[in-house]
Amino acid sequence: MHKTFVIGALSALCLSAACGKKSESGGGGSGGSAGEASGKTTETGGGGTETSVTLNASGATFQKAFQEVAIESFGKANPKIKVNYGAGGSGKGRQDFADQVVDFACTDAPYKDADLAKVKGGEFFYFPNVLGAITVSFNVEGVDKLNLSAETLAKIFQREIKKWNDPAIAADNKDAKLPDADIVVAHRSDGSGTTENFTKYLDKASGGAWKLKAGSTVEWPADTQAGNGNGGVAQIVKSTKGAIGYVDLSDAKATGLKYAAIKNQAGKFTDPTADAVSAAGDGIEVNDKLLFSALDAKGDTAYPITAQSWCMAYAKPKAHAAEIKAYFKYMLTDGQKLLAEIDFAPIPKSLQDKALAQLDKVQ
Repeated sequence: MHKTFVIGALSALCLSAACGKKSESGGGGSGGSAGEASGKTTETGGGGTETSVTLNASGATFQKAFQEVAIESFGKANPKIKVNYGAGGSGKGRQDFADQVVDFACTDAPYKDADLAKVKGGEFFYFPNVLGAITVSFNVEGVDKLNLSAETLAKIFQREIKKWNDPAIAADNKDAKLPDADIVVAHRSDGSGTTENFTKYLDKASGGAWKLKAGSTVEWPADTQAGNGNGGVAQIVKSTKGAIGYVDLSDAKATGLKYAAIKNQAGKFTDPTADAVSAAGDGIEVNDKLLFSALDAKGDTAYPITAQSWCMAYAKPKAHAAEIKAYFKYMLTDGQKLLAEIDFAPIPKSLQDKALAQLDKVQ
């Protein structure tokens, strides 16, 4: 499912070796700005002239799979607009966007109020584009199915529960043969929106059991393991006996991991499926900035660790406003149809309409 997009180097090789003369303009900016990084390329060959634009973006690994399929599909319909997405984590996306070294960025969590003054490009907007499950993936010998509550999860991840046959785990898994094996906790090493959503869920739903803070970075106990990106955590879980970690559903499936059913508000142990994610999205409350949380949603069929993700665009981008709007419109319309095949869920139609109306404010 995952694909690698190698655009810049191959395009440059083609243009210089076989495609005729090339001239580049920076698109309005200096000192490593997004305009210089992307720019416009004019290709002259075969008697014609064609102008193409490259948009560079960075951010959440949570929506990396969506960006890959969306970029590929959008590129087929819009061959003059190329999009590069570097999935370095939500924290890096917010920093790159604030510093205006990318054309747009994506994040699973909004800026904290204290950080808004650091966003150099002025007014900007959040555009919600995906809903997805954060799985609790595990690697326990002889165990294929596992039920976990928020309280038990909190105690596992802050190292109060250290054995797989602990009575708290056994109480929700009466038919499972749980081994007397050590639990190895895996978490993100980078500033992560997935971490922020996972820890916010534990803080909200564990009934006070969660003692660590909720945020994009957490001071995890010293005897835990850290991986970069969702893929890094997935690899730790896959390669480590007794491991448990939080991983987006797309990466968990791609890595071949097993993941737990999580107890929701209605007391039902719910698997992380696209339908369960959609059920969580049905009851969200959205503010004027199009910010919301789908965590610990009500409903018998809602998956409780359902996270959301946004892409951000400036009201007045330094360059390529038309191309940014074209790609954002695609993500909010035709791109939504691609989500089911990569185990995500579309945003509700009412929220999609609000996001499209907001896109008109980008000039």
